[in-house]
Amino acid sequence: MSNLDSAPDEQTCVALPGPTTALEVLEPREVPLGGARAMTVRRTLPQRSRSLVGAWCFLDHFGPDDVTTGPGMQVPPHPHTGLQTVTWLFGGEIEHHDSVGSACLVRPGELNLMTAGRGISHSEHSPDARTTTTLHGVQLWTALPHASAGVAPAFEHHEDLPVVQVDGVRLQVFLGALPAQPGLGVVERTESPATTYSEIVGAQIDLDPGTSLTLTLDPEHEHAFLVDSGDEVTVDGSPLAADSLGYLAPGRHEVVLTTTGRARLVLVGGRPSTEEIVMWWNFVGRSHDEVVAARADWQRQIGRADRDTLETLGTLETLGTLETLDTLDTLDTLDTLEARGGAGGQESPSTGTGRDARFGTVVGYDGAPLPAPVLPNVRLAPRRNPS
Repeated sequence: MSNLDSAPDEQTCVALPGPTTALEVLEPREVPLGGARAMTVRRTLPQRSRSLVGAWCFLDHFGPDDVTTGPGMQVPPHPHTGLQTVTWLFGGEIEHHDSVGSACLVRPGELNLMTAGRGISHSEHSPDARTTTTLHGVQLWTALPHASAGVAPAFEHHEDLPVVQVDGVRLQVFLGALPAQPGLGVVERTESPATTYSEIVGAQIDLDPGTSLTLTLDPEHEHAFLVDSGDEVTVDGSPLAADSLGYLAPGRHEVVLTTTGRARLVLVGGRPSTEEIVMWWNFVGRSHDEVVAARADWQRQIGRADRDTLETLGTLETLGTLETLDTLDTLDTLDTLEARGGAGGQESPSTGTGRDARFGTVVGYDGAPLPAPVLPNVRLAPRRNPS
């Protein structure tokens, strides 16, 4: 999935310890995603108050959406650097194509993991021949550590992911590892076979009505829980509403989750990063210059190097001056503009050098690649999580 912002400012992110006791609740903001009849996602990362949870730097939550009467998900070929994309579904299916030759359907309980490294491009869309009526899931990014930011691009699809199921609780780890769970009779950690580059965990948690789960945590990690569905869900006694993300700082050995009705949550967590990253549009870099170079390479590859127009800047000027625009405001503005058809005029077909180009060529998507937005003319001050 792309960040479809059409005029994103650059943001520099670094993780710092948060409060050690209280649950910090991050509310979602709605962002239209792709196409003239855009589906809407609920974005909880990044936030003004918190940019990272471990290596997790982006979380979109979507559906359930009816895909029988509309286009469903339609995200044209677009680039990534310095991150991994994680596609995890609760319902429906998404077709993935990328520039390393992958073509893959992902369904509930299966993981699509794409490592961008030094550069990759991909598309995601609802299949033309749909076997389901709804689309429902999450799309996440993890930032690669600096030492791994330039790895070769790659794609993995995993169907056999570890599950723990006992007494009204079902845990499925899709990325990283969850510590041993003595309360559930699990004496060893539960680990996904997918490739990771940092200490991290991503898991789906399903609770039967009336269940109370004491979940063992790594005290050196920070964690967050997204409520997909459920009535009266609590995290250590604090209520957490559907679509909200509840953050817990490092220092906890366990957390108690309760629900009165059936509930589904997504757990993300990991060791807090000590590295700054610069995240703009679909690029994660170590510096402003890396992001500028990545954008230039993509625009050159798709034949748009000289076609940045004033339309995006004019639209941004209606919201405020570039010097005062907030990063997340412009990130969401870009999504809105691209959902309406972009901000740079008609898209051109790719004129890059195919698989020899930095981002390669996506085969299997019927449509033009997505041009990059116009870069802001100022740098943002580094964004930091609260201390």
